[in-house]
Amino acid sequence: MSAAGNSGPRPVWQQRFPKACDWEASVETGIVPDLLAAAVAARPDAPAIEFRERRARFAELDAMVAQLAAGLIADGVKPGDRVALLLPNTLWHPVAFFAIARCGASVVHLSALDAPRELEHKLKVTKPGRLITTNLPGFLPNALKLLEAGAVPRLLVGEDGRWGPGEAAPLAIPNQASVARLDDLMDAAPPASWPVVSPDDVMLLQFTGGTTGLPKAAMLSHGNLVSAVNIYRLWTDGEPLEPGAQKTICVLPLFHIYALTTLLLRHIRDGNEILLRQRFDVETLIADISVKRATLFSGVPTMWFALLNREGVEAVDFSSLRSCVSGGAPLPFDVQTKLEGILGVRLNNGWGMTETAPAGSRVPRDAKPRPGLIGVPLPGITMKIVSLEPERDDFPPGEIGEIAIKGPNVFKGYLDDEAATQEAFHEGWFLTGDLGRMDEDGLFEIVDRRKNMIISSGYNVYPVAIESAIYEHPAVQEVVVIGVDDAYRGQAAKAFVKLKAGHAPFSLEELSAFLKDRLGRHEMPRALEFRESLPRSAAGKLLAKVLVAEEKQKQAASAATDSVA
Repeated sequence: MSAAGNSGPRPVWQQRFPKACDWEASVETGIVPDLLAAAVAARPDAPAIEFRERRARFAELDAMVAQLAAGLIADGVKPGDRVALLLPNTLWHPVAFFAIARCGASVVHLSALDAPRELEHKLKVTKPGRLITTNLPGFLPNALKLLEAGAVPRLLVGEDGRWGPGEAAPLAIPNQASVARLDDLMDAAPPASWPVVSPDDVMLLQFTGGTTGLPKAAMLSHGNLVSAVNIYRLWTDGEPLEPGAQKTICVLPLFHIYALTTLLLRHIRDGNEILLRQRFDVETLIADISVKRATLFSGVPTMWFALLNREGVEAVDFSSLRSCVSGGAPLPFDVQTKLEGILGVRLNNGWGMTETAPAGSRVPRDAKPRPGLIGVPLPGITMKIVSLEPERDDFPPGEIGEIAIKGPNVFKGYLDDEAATQEAFHEGWFLTGDLGRMDEDGLFEIVDRRKNMIISSGYNVYPVAIESAIYEHPAVQEVVVIGVDDAYRGQAAKAFVKLKAGHAPFSLEELSAFLKDRLGRHEMPRALEFRESLPRSAAGKLLAKVLVAEEKQKQAASAATDSVA
């Protein structure tokens, strides 16, 4: 592995780095197969992944990866080819991911939650030669439809039953020329020599969230992913996490960049055991911690709410936990405080993006929590605030601008979209699209997404600021604020609220009274709607874009009705 380190004058945020964190540490890069190879060399007989009560040890995992890689090569996969994965959390995912890496091919991550049209779009953009899935009811039928539609030429199916009984009965795999079983491929003889893989080779095509329009495929190299893994490993704040001594719970979807890098790749590299779970269940979570003595858990707000609302949670033994992370959406401070009291550890948070693999920033333990706080750049990464003008001038502390980031983890660009790639970079800095500022101590905070900014009566209004204020209301569990058309102001803020259990709805006037001392007049929501639930991504992130689309449909329907009348 090669390494890259920070050089030049120390930035202001360096003073907020944890004492145990070395700003000048070199970030190792390399190729994805190195991550598994390091664990196999250090701990071949240690448990790597526990799934459905079965443990796969590192040497066993490595053998399965080698068998599937040999089978893929025998099936015609060549360096530079693309192989799509349409998989739940299953052992087939890490086996396939590392096997594709060993072949020198690229993974195309697909989400089972995507609508058929979205899946077809992603396959059309990336043109993979093969699609790997499993024979579960939520996966095989959709994969067969994509095959029949010509969206992908060949389907490779892993038997779900290989890993023991699950909750759903597996389906029969059709016997046809364009469909093959992974188990059969794994009988192939290894190649005379393995393909040569370079850190600069594209390892992963990971689709962005598609805040506006269709999602784009971000090209992440082997070096980007390995650098991100080692950047996370360099962050130490408080008691260090000893490699090989941790058990991490992975219930977040592996097709998402956060779970892939921070839960799978990072802990494979460290030789830790991963408790892989196909879906979230609060009783399983409690058992994994209190009985199996998990030390690490990363969750999204819905999971934390479920844990907090579980009867008798105060009596559960959480003493094995060393670190927990909450992401995807903000947790109300009162909820976070209650959880930290029950768990006995702090809920960590930070910031990152698909394009950064997703390493970005982390909030130091000694920083006082506040809305939007994302902390300091992780080791090996530099960040700054720049103007929204074409010149992209650097902004001093306190001024709101766009967050720009640079580091060995930052992606290579968007697949077959040179215009979008050029627009996303300025003089080597990736322009994140997130609006933020840095305070005098070097702590960064997010104000909002640039695309989400509302211009109301000529003023810039940031939905995140409004959401943070509404979260202080004792009846609010979750909130999303978007901009809607307003005849008088051009745009105005509309709040979508999910109430806490047992709380009654309130009026817009009552909300305005509550917010009077928290927001400016130009920031006040002009519309309020209560929902039983708010739309979320597979990773648990609240999806404002779904609500924006709904509002546009309503406006279009209203305009059509008016024209008829």
